[in-house]
Amino acid sequence: MDEQRIRADTQHWIDTIVIGLELCPFAKRSIDAGRLRIQVCPATDTRELRESLKSELRTLSAAGSNGSTIPLESTLLIHPNVLSDFLDFNDFLGVAEATLVDLSLEGEIQIASFHPDYQFEATKPEDLGNYTNRSPYPMLHLIREQAVSRAIASHPDPEGIPDRNIARLERLGRDALLSLLRTPRP
Repeated sequence: MDEQRIRADTQHWIDTIVIGLELCPFAKRSIDAGRLRIQVCPATDTRELRESLKSELRTLSAAGSNGSTIPLESTLLIHPNVLSDFLDFNDFLGVAEATLVDLSLEGEIQIASFHPDYQFEATKPEDLGNYTNRSPYPMLHLIREQAVSRAIASHPDPEGIPDRNIARLERLGRDALLSLLRTPRP
């Protein structure tokens, strides 16, 4: 596992796709303020991944209660060595949600999911809308609910974000999108 390469690929995806295409209108402000933690998880099975998830959930929860003026808002838990199959990854999301409940963090932290082969229900694998949740590696985005609430309250139309993102990707087109996704290699 080349952690430096994984971080570089992920940063390129964040800069080019998430922020560059404004798929998440809240990301830039949070990242610029240093409120995103990026963790590369060496897990090779779901048991190890669940333990890493527990640790990151506890870290994120504690960061919100430590009195910091700029608390940690979210963590990207990248796990390149486990759940490379999207259906297995999708099944694991139930385990991730159950972990929130087990740690009494439901309502405090939510989990968003990203995967190289992400596919929304009732879509075809090639549909460009799937790229709103496609990332270079499987990852779980752990987000403090308080940060989500603040971001949504400051946005004029949060419900319209998914449709605008799909329209943006369709206007861009497959070739241009795939070109943006290619991570420059040193």
